[in-house]
Amino acid sequence: MKFFKPLLVLAVIASLAFTSVHKYYVSITKIEYVKEKQSVQIITRIFIDDFERLLKERYNNKIVLDASKDETQIDSYIKKYLLSRLKININEKESVIKFIGKEYDDDVVQCYLEIEDVTNVKSFSIENSVLYDMFSEQKNIVRTHINGKHKSFILIPENDKGMLNF
Repeated sequence: MKFFKPLLVLAVIASLAFTSVHKYYVSITKIEYVKEKQSVQIITRIFIDDFERLLKERYNNKIVLDASKDETQIDSYIKKYLLSRLKININEKESVIKFIGKEYDDDVVQCYLEIEDVTNVKSFSIENSVLYDMFSEQKNIVRTHINGKHKSFILIPENDKGMLNF
């Protein structure tokens, strides 16, 4: 009986260690207004495995996010998807987001986007629904640096919009 309790505790810990690992679904989008360039620069970081799974299901079940694969086709899928899931309004007008490209960084794909010809920012709103259609637990973190001010949002499927006024 003396050894039973420690063995029971050890058995419970061992069983928890081998149950399915909880997976977090998150993306991080960094947005910076560069006044000198009259540009809003956007970097979206998404886990490769999550993004690849979505792109396979949505566009092409043979797609592999890898620098050695067909970059033109991959870029077209990424562009199409991101531009359908990111909406930005500056000064209460819908902005035209331009897909610049992407690069792989370990287990993350960094996607580069830009909004050109932005002379000033009085108000800024974003709708980011990236991966919500694949993962109900998805969280999209948005970090902004606009007009010298830093602001962050955590967007979830039930609340996928953030707004700033200057």
